[in-house]
Amino acid sequence: MSILVTGGAGYIGSHMVLALLEKRFEVVVLDNLSNGSAVSLERVAELTGRDATFIEGDIRDRELLDALFQRHAISDVLHFAGLKAVGESVEQPLRYFDNNVGGAVTLCQAMQSAGVRRLVFSSSATVYGEAEVVPYHEGLPLGVPTNPYGRSKLMVEEMLRDLGRADCRWSIALLRYFNPAGAHPSGRIGEDPQGIPNNLVPFITQVAVGRREALSVFGNDYPTPDGTGVRDYIHVMDLVEGHLAAMQAIAERPGISVWNLGTGRGYSVLDMVHAFEKAAGCTIPCHVGPRRSGDLAQYWADATKAERELGWRARRGLEAMMADAWRWQVSNPAGYAS
Repeated sequence: MSILVTGGAGYIGSHMVLALLEKRFEVVVLDNLSNGSAVSLERVAELTGRDATFIEGDIRDRELLDALFQRHAISDVLHFAGLKAVGESVEQPLRYFDNNVGGAVTLCQAMQSAGVRRLVFSSSATVYGEAEVVPYHEGLPLGVPTNPYGRSKLMVEEMLRDLGRADCRWSIALLRYFNPAGAHPSGRIGEDPQGIPNNLVPFITQVAVGRREALSVFGNDYPTPDGTGVRDYIHVMDLVEGHLAAMQAIAERPGISVWNLGTGRGYSVLDMVHAFEKAAGCTIPCHVGPRRSGDLAQYWADATKAERELGWRARRGLEAMMADAWRWQVSNPAGYAS
């Protein structure tokens, strides 16, 4: 049996494929390469000594999915494929709903037709909306996300809950990420955003290698210790280990399960900058600008449910996160195009 990883050539997906191959799973990757690179999978093969089966294609292509499930004996699906830029989602909402929501519906239709009903979904802390209670725990009522990206994640969660209620044979994990960062410690795979980075850490690392002039800090007048926004940053390798634990748990756990994947601690933008400067031995120039619409002052995870039910918790700290991110970027100043 094989594990299907959609979006497996992307940032989190490639680290997931590596972890699965290291655990001796057979892996099939489906990716249209809009946010990923085939080079990442080549490097995963170099690191593990094993190959994943790569299929280039779109998650919305039902004919392709049916052929994939017919050709490969799939036991579980880890669903990472999707568009993920918050600002872009505001400008192109239909594209995000088509890709993220429509893609998930098509995937589940193909899974159901093939009799595959174990799914781990890459969700987001954005589903909590503008909750003012921190830390965020899974028992909080779901909010109204402030952008189409977040709403697309919430829509898929709601669709999956309805699917699970309609058919008790499904076993589904909804994993709510906080802020993934870092890279594999080898420096061979990491985050390689196209265009201007939407996430803080790759923007910092691109400034450090000279690809960007300075870091834009959006607001320094929030009610936080240093005035900048506070988020829960989790090492990407901790994140994929959480997926492994969830995948194993739902094999014997029918229905819908929800887990936060975070560290349980928040760091400000300036905390992250200072930690990176220490790891890299350089100074990051910063320009402070106005707040971005929809940004919250602070949020971080309550991850105790994942520790209690999965035996998982984040083990890597900020120092390792920044050192690994820097090792990736300095070894690959132009990303996978280096």
